[in-house]
Amino acid sequence: MTVATSHHVPYFAQWESAALVPDFISGASSAADDPLWESSGADSAEEYAFWAPRMCGMACLRMALGYFGHRVPASVPLVREALAAGAYVRDGDQVQGLIYAPFAAWVASRWDLFAEAKPQLSVEQVDTELSRGRLVLLSVHKTIRTLDPEPAERGGHLVLAVGSGPDHITIHNPSGFPGHSQEFHQVPRSDLPRFFAGRGVVLGRAQ
Repeated sequence: MTVATSHHVPYFAQWESAALVPDFISGASSAADDPLWESSGADSAEEYAFWAPRMCGMACLRMALGYFGHRVPASVPLVREALAAGAYVRDGDQVQGLIYAPFAAWVASRWDLFAEAKPQLSVEQVDTELSRGRLVLLSVHKTIRTLDPEPAERGGHLVLAVGSGPDHITIHNPSGFPGHSQEFHQVPRSDLPRFFAGRGVVLGRAQ
């Protein structure tokens, strides 16, 4: 039987204006028009607009850093560090990432945290890690924000597992919808397999 676990983790969207996420996703507004873009630490609105849709992993890391008591860096400077560490690979307008092994190595050395890439990760293992006080980045399909009954695939987007219960996994979703699926979104266990690719990264305090 799964014992209920919940960690009080701060929330950050991958866009600076979390309330505007639905508009950014639908295309009703451009990320370059985000009124808070300068808070990202980007040098320009264009740099911010390039990275914001790709920063789910950095948003999850920022949440974890806040939870584990570290200063939370601005998002775009964090992306630059991740690029230098090989956690992202950029080729023109194409970005490969998040690459789990170099990401975990960077996090462990940079912040003295436990960080382990999990190319194979079961929901039961997620429960175990959460019960140990850790957090887990999960690779899911982006339409988990609405619990799409037929997502196109599994994986491709990162959310942060922050708790669990007998019938659900609780996530912080960097591209979730405000008031619905951003903070402490309880995803039913019966729905999770449609979205979850069975891989991720475990983060915790150093052992």
